Amino acid sequence: MELVVIVIMLALLEYIILLARVGSVRVRTGLEAPAVTGNEEFERHFRVHYNTIEQLILFIPSIWFFAEYVHIQGAVTLGIVFIIGRALYAVNYVKEPASRNVGMILTVLPCYTLVLGALCGAIWTAI
Repeated sequence: MELVVIVIMLALLEYIILLARVGSVRVRTGLEAPAVTGNEEFERHFRVHYNTIEQLILFIPSIWFFAEYVHIQGAVTLGIVFIIGRALYAVNYVKEPASRNVGMILTVLPCYTLVLGALCGAIWTAI
């Protein structure tokens, strides 16, 4: 399970980096808190950060339970794909929001696989 913990911590480190980028763009552009609109570059970074929060709510428990009930190495592999997908999503969304599709697919598919796999694994174990 240590590898799963490492992947989760890497995902959280990625989140921290995205959070720092939001803060630095806020300072650089002069957009004062609590405003979250008014500068398109800031809005893109903010949206990436917020979307990452939404994805982490699915990712963290599902990777843990997938590893517990289905397969540890499968969870780790899907987790790495998720992290790469988040990075691609962030870079592409900031550059041009319409180009975020590959990153989003590499985020959503592993997440949904982890959720459904964990659910099926838990049900299988329970019966």
